[in-house]
Amino acid sequence: MQRAMINMSGAIRLPRLVVGAGAVWIVRAGIAAGAVGSCTGCIKPLFPESAPRTQFETYDRMRSRYVPLEEPDVFGVPRPALRARLGPQTQ
Repeated sequence: MQRAMINMSGAIRLPRLVVGAGAVWIVRAGIAAGAVGSCTGCIKPLFPESAPRTQFETYDRMRSRYVPLEEPDVFGVPRPALRARLGPQTQ
């Protein structure tokens, strides 16, 4: 059995680990499977866009006081509808 050695600069030198070709293949296959799995992501979103985000949104929809989350700007890019949501409530 070989032991770890410390050289003059204080660095620890460990003996080489010898593994078979099968073990290397298994590790490479695991890394490849992990990469493919992380790239594919979820197929179906956890919460659909049509579902209400909070109980207050459901309450506002039932009373016809719903304010959308986003509104398009002059270029058509969706932006948060802060003025509509934070402005005075009209009744």
